[in-house]
Amino acid sequence: HLMFYGSENADGPFFGRLEDIGATDWNGTTWFDRTNYFETVPTGALDRALFLESDRMGHLLGAVTQLKLDTQRGVVQNEKRMGENEPYGLVEYAQLAALLPEGHPYRHSTIGSMADLNNASLGDVQTWFKTHYGPNNAVLVLAGDIDVATAKKKVERWFGNIVAGPPPQDVEATVPTLDKDVEKVMHDNVAATRLYRNWVVPGVNGADLPAIDLALSVFGGLASSRLYNTLVRDEKVAVGVKANVQPFEKLSIAEITVDVKPGTDAIAVGKRLDALLADYLAKGPTADEVQRAATRQLAGTISGLEQVGGFSGKAVTLAEGAVYSNDPDKYRKDLAAYAAATPAQVGEAARKWLGRPVFRLTVAPGERSAADNALAGNVHGEGATHKPAHFRDPAAPAPAAATPPAPTKIAEPPIEPVADLDFPAVEHAKLKNGIAVQFARRATVPVVRVSVAFDAGNAADDRAKLGTAALTTALLDEGTTTRSALEIAEEQERLGASVSAGNSMDRTTVGLFALKPNLDASLGLLADVVRNPAFAPGEVERLRGQMLTRIAAEKTEPTAIAQRMLPPLLYGKLHPYGIPFTGSGTESGVKAVTRADLTAFHDRWLRPDNATIFVTGDTSLAELLPLLEKRFGDWKAPATPKGSKLFRMDRMARPPRIILIDKPQSPQSMILAGVLTAKKGTDNPVTLQSANEVLGGSTTSRLTMDLRETKGWAYGAGTSLPGVKDTIPLLVYAPVQTDKTGESIIAARQDIKDFLTTKGTTEAERNQTINGQILSLPGSFETSSDLLGAMMRNSLIGRADDFYETLPNIYRAMTAADFDKAAREAINADGLIWVVVGDAKLVRPQLDAVGLPVEVGTLAD
Repeated sequence: HLMFYGSENADGPFFGRLEDIGATDWNGTTWFDRTNYFETVPTGALDRALFLESDRMGHLLGAVTQLKLDTQRGVVQNEKRMGENEPYGLVEYAQLAALLPEGHPYRHSTIGSMADLNNASLGDVQTWFKTHYGPNNAVLVLAGDIDVATAKKKVERWFGNIVAGPPPQDVEATVPTLDKDVEKVMHDNVAATRLYRNWVVPGVNGADLPAIDLALSVFGGLASSRLYNTLVRDEKVAVGVKANVQPFEKLSIAEITVDVKPGTDAIAVGKRLDALLADYLAKGPTADEVQRAATRQLAGTISGLEQVGGFSGKAVTLAEGAVYSNDPDKYRKDLAAYAAATPAQVGEAARKWLGRPVFRLTVAPGERSAADNALAGNVHGEGATHKPAHFRDPAAPAPAAATPPAPTKIAEPPIEPVADLDFPAVEHAKLKNGIAVQFARRATVPVVRVSVAFDAGNAADDRAKLGTAALTTALLDEGTTTRSALEIAEEQERLGASVSAGNSMDRTTVGLFALKPNLDASLGLLADVVRNPAFAPGEVERLRGQMLTRIAAEKTEPTAIAQRMLPPLLYGKLHPYGIPFTGSGTESGVKAVTRADLTAFHDRWLRPDNATIFVTGDTSLAELLPLLEKRFGDWKAPATPKGSKLFRMDRMARPPRIILIDKPQSPQSMILAGVLTAKKGTDNPVTLQSANEVLGGSTTSRLTMDLRETKGWAYGAGTSLPGVKDTIPLLVYAPVQTDKTGESIIAARQDIKDFLTTKGTTEAERNQTINGQILSLPGSFETSSDLLGAMMRNSLIGRADDFYETLPNIYRAMTAADFDKAAREAINADGLIWVVVGDAKLVRPQLDAVGLPVEVGTLAD
């Protein structure tokens, strides 16, 4: 965190400087084995980015103050509270304590205990930085619009004079095996009992890891997996299963989870899980199962490599290989290992590693115990000062005289010219039945993405049966008139394709990710799912149960609770948006939906005369159109009328107030507030959106800086303008520490009021926002998925295909006064309705000082 708050030659928030240069996909994370920092920047801003990175590597400590340390300590503690405030939020602590012995370097959580965070001193920070953050313990990756010679020259310029730290010391970490099976039961505010099975297995360089990963995919990771077929589809005793590996350098954690269907005997399900695993270990996987799992892995890797940076792109893939394996090409070897794996190898690896003693954890509905809460402190014990067994004192740094002195002042380089966005040409066509097609080529990797979009969405739900849209889309790939759910899952896996259906507020979409060589067959699968859903009675009841469990789970999650409560308060009973923003509907609505309702929804909304097909990727319109005609061209609309939505408001009063939802023992309060603006999505309110960047829409916005950076009361806070077609709400979001709930609302209200009255946009804020928005445009449409989303947004609200190319000049013409005018005309700060989810006995006394009426609410449906 402190690495983001200024260095000696670039003081102030680092992310503000990244926004200035149009950085996208930027972040910093730390985990068991590594800390990484990454950003994607316009080529003309590369020197500026390298200067910033080199300055915080070579010249950080002179800018680290006690005030910064204390502020970021509070931010990290709120990040910890936020994670633990979620259902199953204490599981990781229990897993590490059970699986790993005292003194093992992986046994303590990355975020640490409150005591550790409180005890961290300025000296501790300085020592840690000097020991671990030198250039000789770092890997730097440049990926994208650059060649080797240019890269070497630039890196030498910016990093060449940074003094090396002590030689990095390897960490000794075994792959332990439990002496015997270990069982533990925890209770938490959860909707469904979750069963865990965990083992410690080899790290990323272990020869068996690809086979272990494949074994888990076959058993519980694939949509066609043995566990899903048996427990979810056939026996209907579970609502979800997973099986995967969390890979680390020295070891990995293998995990199987089962979410037990509410009302089912969890102990019996656990025994059934163990019996299925024993049978699988005894018999092993089939060749078809291994091939499907390997194909899915290959397709996922190809999809990730379309991106330059981010969490899964080229840069991080090369960096992980170099850091963990001293081999940037490690991903190639991994893919080869997946492709070459045989059923015998996968079965043997599964028996070897998953046949060992297991940690069985059950998390059941109930109140968290004091002992379980204590796990979140420190598995070594609160306030422990001993050095664990794996710790080695760092080697002494070289004498100062042996290293060249670093320059005392380094000038920030200018940004070289950056060309405005060149948005790919969008081609238009129509199928013979009238379905509009939009296509844009993006050939970075051999994949194609398709979205069949319908003017429907959650807003098309019948208010008496909220959840109809969600249940309809959930069932599309659960069986057609020609394919069973299992056959659909297996066909996707063989093709390396993915078919997914879902709803935004305004649209229902059925999407396809396809490998180019398999595009025709993948489109055949997509068309069958879109056109011929079976809505088989057994599948309807199974998915209904899953949806009801999802709703129950949302009622235990602070953010989801607020998202369910707020929209009806804003939009009222008549407007289509006055429904839970989670998109899952209501318990009573989902229970009331019949198979006839699902068929009627499909006939009314998911039909060719209500559809547009959007396509991006490595193909051409000439190649694509015959394939689409083959699969969709003969689709005829039913005789029933096409659906339509009526956007209207009721006359109910919407007075500003606070609705408090009690969540006992919550370590944080979730604050979500909203007010309807005077703008619709079809107004294309670009100036209002830019003004929101200043208020709360960016990491350097006023609200974020106040609650997170100045006060340290929240890990994240801000405002947003959701991208809906009709009336747009302004939403205020702030998960804050419990004892600062009232003060946080007061501070947020003041920040918003100031911005809309006496303290409008400054020229510096306007310039930072405009420059950042213009420079970030080229990086915002890097992948075929980005491009597809942009085309769909333009279509939804009626913008031209080249809208994003016109944005730079639109931005340049905006003034600070334009920002203020747009915000003040659209936003009524006095109308905000506040929903607070937290521990009522601690929060309620704080709210009197806010000066708004307070209601204690309940979330019934």
